[in-house]
Amino acid sequence: MNSRRDVFQAIADPTRRAIIMMLAVGSMTPNALAEQFKTSRQAVSKHLQILTECEIVTQEHQGREIHYHLNAAKMKEIEKWLEQFKKLIAKRFDQLDDVLRNLKNTKR
Repeated sequence: MNSRRDVFQAIADPTRRAIIMMLAVGSMTPNALAEQFKTSRQAVSKHLQILTECEIVTQEHQGREIHYHLNAAKMKEIEKWLEQFKKLIAKRFDQLDDVLRNLKNTKR
């Protein structure tokens, strides 16, 4: 299934990052999550909908309640992409260091 939303836009929001951190500790219901914020349950539900669409969290129905869980596999995908990006940036900085070093040496 393709995600309808961009995962990086989803985790850019501080409230959604806070929800992810809470769910990393354990599953929670929307009401339990809403109690942690100075916002409505509907606002938290919208954040959960976005995180679900990106497959960062999953839902589990237990009777009348829905419990949300962090999808560790999706978080690993994000981590893998960030690691590749980090390596690319480090390489660019190393190249910049070489250019600056060469400039400094030619001025002597």
